[in-house]
Amino acid sequence: MSSGLFLEVMDMVQKRLSEAAKKRLRAARMLQKGKGCAEVALAVGVARQTVYTWKALLDEGGIDALRAVREPGRPARLDQAQLASLRAALLQGPIEHGFGTELWTIKRVGAVIERMHGVRFSQAHVWRILGSLGFSPQKPEKRAIERDEDAVRVWKRRTWPALKKKPSETVG
Repeated sequence: MSSGLFLEVMDMVQKRLSEAAKKRLRAARMLQKGKGCAEVALAVGVARQTVYTWKALLDEGGIDALRAVREPGRPARLDQAQLASLRAALLQGPIEHGFGTELWTIKRVGAVIERMHGVRFSQAHVWRILGSLGFSPQKPEKRAIERDEDAVRVWKRRTWPALKKKPSETVG
C-alpha cells in the first residue's frame, strides 16, 4: 500500500474515532517511538497516570487494545448517520416538515427527531444536540415580512412629527 493511500485510510478511520480514542492512539504512537510517559502526557494533554494505564494496555494487547477501550457514559441514542440525517432535515426548513412558519423551536426540533428516529429527548438535550450539529440560537427580526420600508420612512418624516407632542410655549 502506498504511503498516500495509507494516510488516506488512516484519516478515514480516525474520523470515526472519538477525541479520546484519537488521544489514546496518538499517545500509543509516541510510546512506540520511545517517548517517556511524562512527555507523552504533556503532549497529549492528559495525566501521567493515564499514559501509564494506556502503556500497560498497549504492552498487553497492542494498538487494538487501546482502540477497544469503551467510552465512559451512557451510549448515544442517535448514531452519526442519524445525526447527519437530522442536520439535513433541519436545513430543509420547518415548512418542509409541516410547520406553519420558518422558525425552528426546540419543541419542533424534538418533534422532528421523534418522527424521524422514534427517540424522545428533553428540551435541554435537544438544545445540546443542536449545538453539537453546529446550530446556534438566532433571534428573528420583529418585523412583518410584508413591511414596506419606503412607506415607513415617509410616515416617520411626515406623519410622526405632526403627532409628536410639542413643548408648550408658555412657561408658567
